[in-house]
Amino acid sequence: MNDQHLRRAVALAAEARAGGNPPFGSLLVGPDGTVLAEERNSSLTDDDITAHPELKLARWAARELDAETAAGTTMYTSCEPCGMCAGALARSGLGRVVFALSTEQLNSLKTSGGFPEVPTEGPALFDEARVPVEGYYP
Repeated sequence: MNDQHLRRAVALAAEARAGGNPPFGSLLVGPDGTVLAEERNSSLTDDDITAHPELKLARWAARELDAETAAGTTMYTSCEPCGMCAGALARSGLGRVVFALSTEQLNSLKTSGGFPEVPTEGPALFDEARVPVEGYYP
């Protein structure tokens, strides 16, 4: 773990907040310790609910890095990735994630609670839904 990189992620979060966005920031560090890319949350100013820094860096890495380099990276982020970002990171091929605030700590700092749960239903239509999926995954 590198406290300097975590401090930079926190500084990026402060920059995001100062720019009118939620206070989250992340950076991606290569295997040799070089900062490869930095991002701030821009979900409000971009009018894009997916503009989280972790997700933006995962997409950047998928476009710009070969698999071996990606596997050697570390993402430093101001807060534990949300479910959306965690899903993307699981598929990204990045090496690891180090965060400053846990989700539990973040939630303890919120005065209005979190986002409301969206009701979901399922599974349904297994025999039909499996057809396009079967054989896709090794």
